[in-house]
Amino acid sequence: MIYKIVHRSTYKYKYPVSVGNHVTCLKPRSSMHQKLVRMELDIQPQPAMLTERVDFFGNRLNFFTVQELHKELIVEARSEVVIREQNATEWPRPGPAWEEVVRSLPWDHSHAGLDAYQFAFESPRIRIRPDFAAYALESFTSGRPLPEALLDLTRRIYKDFRFDSKVTNVRTPAEEVFRKRRGVCQDFAHVQIACLRSINLAARYVSGYLRTFQRPGQPRLVGADASHAWVSVYCPGSGWLDVDPTNDVVPSDGHVTLAWGRDYGDVSPLHGLALGGGAHTLKVAVDMEPIAGD
Repeated sequence: MIYKIVHRSTYKYKYPVSVGNHVTCLKPRSSMHQKLVRMELDIQPQPAMLTERVDFFGNRLNFFTVQELHKELIVEARSEVVIREQNATEWPRPGPAWEEVVRSLPWDHSHAGLDAYQFAFESPRIRIRPDFAAYALESFTSGRPLPEALLDLTRRIYKDFRFDSKVTNVRTPAEEVFRKRRGVCQDFAHVQIACLRSINLAARYVSGYLRTFQRPGQPRLVGADASHAWVSVYCPGSGWLDVDPTNDVVPSDGHVTLAWGRDYGDVSPLHGLALGGGAHTLKVAVDMEPIAGD
């Protein structure tokens, strides 16, 4: 499957901005399941400076500075990505017991194990709590294989939590989402990661895109696809296992990975500082169009 993806962010400011320093995390990663063919970044007004760097987690970030007066900032990322279909049959069967994974993780000194271990601890937006552990342990019963328990926890979050875009924002703590049982994909990913880390498993936050489908007989709406978030869990000998608690699926050829980190704060698509501007509004439109393999 090959996708052409357009991610357009439009900031409108109440007052002119004289200088803006911004960072984007909008360049899809390449991995064994996907290949980035090309990516272009169009910024209006034209930036005085634009550089690319690789962060601690291997994500590619673009830093730019706008130095002319503006009341509108438009950042459009255009990418082409090839996806190799993946599904749950590729997972280890039955897989190691989850307790074995917990015991082995601190002593796994392979490159993969050392990388994974950093995702077993608290991060700025995700805390380790007894109530998260108790919820996770309903799925992670004694001796249960990690892949089986992980799919069960994913299914329970899907059933127990309701998608509601009006009750949370990007700063809502996972504890509040867990209490209200409502939120969006970012919130459900944070809750599942909190549950997994609270029983000493390594779990990371994955940002990306999810393909949506138009209703039969209806025209395709440009810009109606979505930014998305899901969870990846480390399993020694098998690598990272991805699950999507918002949809109760194992990510396949409808998911495109942008970046990963400890939580949303590490992979925010666009953030920065502006001198002036006052209040602002943000509009985001994503278009994910298959151009081959559909």
